[in-house]
Formats: sequence, structure tokens, C-alpha cells
Amino acid sequence: MLARAHLTRRRTQNILTILGIAVGVMVLISALSLTNGFTRSLIDATLRATPHLSVTSFAPAPPNLQLEQAMRQDRRIMAYTPFVADKGLLTRPAQQGRGAGVDFATLFGLSAKAAQVLQLPPEESGVLAGLKDGEVMLGSALARSVGAFTGDDVRLLNSGMKRTGLKVAGLFTTGNYLIDSGYAFTNLHTLQTLQGTAKITGYQLRLNNPGDAPAVGRALTEALPYSALPWQDLYGTLLQQLALQKKVIAFVVFLIVIVAAFGIANVLTLAVFEKTQEIAILRAIGATRSLITRVFVIEGMILGLAGLLLGNLLGLAISAYFTVRPFQLPGDLYFITSLPVEVKVTDLLWVNAVGLVTTLIAALIPARRAANVEPARIIR
Repeated sequence: MLARAHLTRRRTQNILTILGIAVGVMVLISALSLTNGFTRSLIDATLRATPHLSVTSFAPAPPNLQLEQAMRQDRRIMAYTPFVADKGLLTRPAQQGRGAGVDFATLFGLSAKAAQVLQLPPEESGVLAGLKDGEVMLGSALARSVGAFTGDDVRLLNSGMKRTGLKVAGLFTTGNYLIDSGYAFTNLHTLQTLQGTAKITGYQLRLNNPGDAPAVGRALTEALPYSALPWQDLYGTLLQQLALQKKVIAFVVFLIVIVAAFGIANVLTLAVFEKTQEIAILRAIGATRSLITRVFVIEGMILGLAGLLLGNLLGLAISAYFTVRPFQLPGDLYFITSLPVEVKVTDLLWVNAVGLVTTLIAALIPARRAANVEPARIIR
């Protein structure tokens, strides 16, 4: 009752304090949601043209029947394909009205099963599955760099200094600029012929759960001369940078909540000064220190909870807006072309928990000051 009576006296100040906390929480939730969306979008774009797990032999070797049988029996594995990897220089000769184009590329020779391993759109998967000898599928950014598009002829100089001509059968787009600008796919026989061997580099796998990649890799390579490369290891640096980015953003934005919490401390401190005589009278008629402390802590918690509630509603509303209309980004700068939003319950829980603790601490400081008022000295 006392806390409610105090709060009704300074409505404007209380509203501004609530808005300050709400803005801090809103920005924190929105920033974390955008960061989550950026991380998920980048990983999804990366895994469209990257297998969940690559199992490679220590030296090029023929297909391993024992390993293939183990992959077929493992229920965690959805699909697999043998592959040959190489690097090379792609060039397009100058034509009438068009200058020559050139760029480096990482080439993968894949079987028709690659369409089940990679997560390209249906049209692009169809082109990948139907690649014939002497055909190549280019990343969209790589195609623009070379100036070669569907139906054009390009020349390849591979890492063994061998040359061949290829026809562009189609293009693929993942949304990850680094992959779209650096990857090219051919069928398995094309690269094997160019390298003059029938051996393969290893196998690429798609799993039911990408998170199982390290465990599946260990199980497959325990008794066989192969090394496993989960996508988490391949992009480990990227994942660490994304995690660090989220922590830094959360810490910087959380400072806004701390500043807003000082607003609660300020309002309650002013209330203590104004109500010093009232507090002294209450103490004189029997009110305990704990009662006085509870009054001002309740005031602070009411302000804090109101700010947290409003901040959550505003943060979720902004996240919903950007879900419907995501940010459009330049792919050559941010690696992905759009920025979706992903709201995580765990983020909401810790934001509210930390915000609640912060407002509680802010309320305790003036509450203890109020509890320490000496009634005899004030009344005298």
C-alpha cells in the first residue's frame, strides 16, 4: 500500500524510468535476435553447398567398400557421395564484344548422389545430379567474375598444370558470397580424367542432424585410414567469431539497461529524501527496518518489472517486423544477402533475469538508506 502510494506521486518520473528500462531491454532483445538470425542465416547458407561431414583418405585411394557399408548402416547419415577435390584457374576466352574473364576456383568432382548431400534448391540440384562429362556448375559470383554463364565454354588449368575445356551447365547460389565466388562442381569422371586417376579424395556426407558431425566422423574413422572433417571444424574460426560478436553486442547493449537501472536508484533516492519525515514517523510507531526496506524494494521492483514487460513487448514486436521484412545486405560485404531474425527463449530468459537482478540492486541502495533513518534525530 505504501509503495503504491509513493509511486502515484511521481507519475512522470516513474513513466520515464520505465521507458528507460524498456528501451534498454528492447534494444538488447532486438540486437540478440538479429545476431542469432545473422548466425543462423550464415550457417544455413554455408551448409547449402558444404557437406555436414567430409571423410578423406590420407592419400587418394579407390572407393572403400567397408567404409561405404558403415555409412549405409549408420542411421544418422542421410546420404553420401564420393568426391575428388582440386583447385584451378578458370578462364573464358575473349569474344566479340566481351573481354576475357579469369578467376581461381575450388573444384569438386561429385557423383549424382551429390544432389542428396548438398542442400541446393530443386532446380540447381537437378543440374548438379545431371552433370555430364566435360560440364561444370559455377557459383553465381564466380560466374560473374569469369563472365561465363549457362551455355558458355570455359578453360580449366588445374593444380597439376593440366588443361581441359568445360561447358557451363548451370549456376548455383547459396547466399554465402565466399562459396558462391569460389566453388565449382563437375562430375566425378571429369576430374578423375583430368588428374589421370580412378582414385577419389574421400566422401562427403549429409546427416539428419548437422550437430552430430563430430561424433559420426569419429565413429567412421576409428578403424579406417581416413580423417574426418566436420563442418564445425571447417568453419570453426567463423563460429568463434560469431559467438564473440554476440557476447560483445550483448555486453555493450546491456550497458543501456544498467544506465536505466540508475534511473530507478535516482527516483527512489529522491523519494527517500522527500519521505524522510514520514519514514521517521513510521519507525517511531513501530515500523521495522525490514518493513521500510521492503517498501522501497517493492517500488523498485514494480518499476523494473513494468520496464521489463514493456521492453519485452517492444523487442518482440521489432523482431516480428524484421521477420516479415528482413534486412537486405550486400553479399560481397556481409557474406549473406538478407538478415532474418531468430528469437531464442534462452536469450529472453537471461535478459529478463539479468534485468531483474540489476533493478533489484538499484532499488536496494536507496532502500537501505531509508531503513537507516533515525526517527529520534529527524523528529527532533
